[in-house]
Amino acid sequence: MPELPEVETTRRHLVPHLTGAAIVCTTVSRPRMLRRHEQPSDFGNRLEGSTITRLDRHGKFLLAWLDNDIVWVTHLGMSGRVEVAAYGAAQQPHTQVIVTLDSGEDFRLVDPRTFGFVVAYTPEELESSSLGRLGPDALTDLPPSRELGSRLAGRTAPIKPLLLDQSILAGLGNIYADEALYRSRLSPFRPGGSLTAPDVVRLRRAIVTTLDAALRHGGTSLDDLAYLLPDGRSGDFKARLAVYGREGERCRRCGHEIDRDVLRQRSTHWCPQCQT
Repeated sequence: MPELPEVETTRRHLVPHLTGAAIVCTTVSRPRMLRRHEQPSDFGNRLEGSTITRLDRHGKFLLAWLDNDIVWVTHLGMSGRVEVAAYGAAQQPHTQVIVTLDSGEDFRLVDPRTFGFVVAYTPEELESSSLGRLGPDALTDLPPSRELGSRLAGRTAPIKPLLLDQSILAGLGNIYADEALYRSRLSPFRPGGSLTAPDVVRLRRAIVTTLDAALRHGGTSLDDLAYLLPDGRSGDFKARLAVYGREGERCRRCGHEIDRDVLRQRSTHWCPQCQT
């Protein structure tokens, strides 16, 4: 958390504020946020004086492309969120990174647990980084059912951790993997290689509909409010979750009690009656 819908919602809010803006200066409060840099000073040196030409996303990563061929990458980690504030405005607690723009606005990364990070990559560094090993994006580049099936073919691992494997498909996390499996009526414990062609078609369709629904409602803000939109509002998809966080409650489809199990060290919510 945050996952693809939260990061994409954040990107869409940031586009009009960042695109075309020049970077005046950068401030990083915690050196840990620059841990992907061998030389932490590279972050400010590479960003300052450059202009943001476009803002993309791959999986759970924000990518700002600069006119000097540098790619500024932001990852929100477990508890990070972004806000846009007027230069000089009071800072939220745990503001770790500030990028000041010539528009008079700040991009601010707020991250209490500091699992997030920022990094400024050259094209070669980006290619050799973990981002270069990401699979296709689950929203913008979701493979056709036949290709998705080939990615799962022969896999003995359960389908749930395979959906969390960012080298297979980038962007899904615990919440939306559980929700997509529920929509497709697939048990999270099914070996990936056991899915039939119709199973994969249902799974692909469920990924699309789950992500689209989450985006329509601004993503999911849980009770800790670790994720908020850049304008401070919460995403309201939580009220529409079918299984995630609903252990002990009744399945809205069949009335069976929702289970919570631990699968490969990740909590997994599902309906044993509906999902086979």
